[in-house]
Amino acid sequence: MTNFNDGRLLSVIEAAVYLGITKHTIYSWTSQKRIPYVKIGGRTMLLKEDLDGFISKNRVESRLR
Repeated sequence: MTNFNDGRLLSVIEAAVYLGITKHTIYSWTSQKRIPYVKIGGRTMLLKEDLDGFISKNRVESRLR
């Protein structure tokens, strides 16, 4: 099992698993510059902390208490 808490860069597949979405969606979001990423040797890589920030930024609070 992959440890997502070690601060390393995640591959597109690892990021997709972490977010529970498809790798196609990751590629789509990176091409639209919706999520931060880096290119290393032609590979698209993502930082877990950037994904966590994306989650926080897009969180919608419920009106119910």
